[in-house]
Amino acid sequence: MVCTLENLRLVLADDHAVVRMGFRMLLEGAGAEVVGEAASGEAALAEFARLQPDALLMDVSMPGIGGLAALERLLAHTPDARVLMLSAHDDAQIPLRALRAGAAGYLSKRAQPQELVRAVAQVARGQRYIDPELAPRLALARFGGGDPAEALTEREFAVFLQLAQGRSVNQVASTHKLSASTVGTHLYHIKQKLNAANAAELALIAVRSGLIAL
Repeated sequence: MVCTLENLRLVLADDHAVVRMGFRMLLEGAGAEVVGEAASGEAALAEFARLQPDALLMDVSMPGIGGLAALERLLAHTPDARVLMLSAHDDAQIPLRALRAGAAGYLSKRAQPQELVRAVAQVARGQRYIDPELAPRLALARFGGGDPAEALTEREFAVFLQLAQGRSVNQVASTHKLSASTVGTHLYHIKQKLNAANAAELALIAVRSGLIAL
């Protein structure tokens, strides 16, 4: 079935300009109008508020607060926002987190171009969309896949990802508008739950779980 995106207004959020350009060409070729672009989580929130699009396509990994935290903030203020999350990560935890946070859909960047069009069409109509290649792993993960990150709260998971990527406690605190002591408390709980002694072990856990790449 050929999907059409006629009359849909979209905002694209991805920190790679060439990726945004490719998405724009594909989506506008299917009839949509890309009314705005953003290269960070904060910019995505600003563009959504300014333009009120039919749907927001947002990458998980971006500078600043990142896609997951931006999704959480957006839905806290606009619960009916339709957001399709995109990622190159090949694990089950990040899509699970995105869907639990309220994303309308999740698509891997490895998907075929027509799958992106299909996903946008469904999300913009208010339907849920899950990448068919990821769906079996997501189903298994819901029943417990042994991933250590499953023990973390949403806030702890966001802090864990940034610390595992090498950011300092002060940098994480600034990004999430938290005090350094609050981030330190989160870090203590994260280490306890994941049985990690230091930042290097947190990074190793994240790599083994497929959450970050070396």
